[in-house]
Amino acid sequence: MLWEQHSVWTRLAIMSIVAGSPDQDLVIAAELVKASKAGNTSAAADDEKRWHENADQIAELLSRINPYWHLEAWKAMLHEHLALIKAEAVAMLTSDYKRSVSIYDEIEAQALQMADTMAEGIIEQFRERFQD
Repeated sequence: MLWEQHSVWTRLAIMSIVAGSPDQDLVIAAELVKASKAGNTSAAADDEKRWHENADQIAELLSRINPYWHLEAWKAMLHEHLALIKAEAVAMLTSDYKRSVSIYDEIEAQALQMADTMAEGIIEQFRERFQD
């Protein structure tokens, strides 16, 4: 599983670089971690606000492109995801590596739940293509 995930993330990074469109969610997260590590609480707060606004924009996009992907459900999932990512970053920044691994397990499980929600929405939207 580790190398499968590595290959997916590498591919996505290459695609973003080639397309000239970095994933804003990841860019903002990196800025948030850098500001937190530097002790710049004001910048970290601004970055976290932008991060949540970006999650809301993603939820809005998803709810527009698939009628089975509900705005509030996606907002809740994405904000839960951000809370887990933040907790993982805090654990790493405070050298609590055991906790960071435990949190990553939660992140992975939650991401798989989001993937299930996404797959279910695709199946519902295109039900005729999934019929035998």
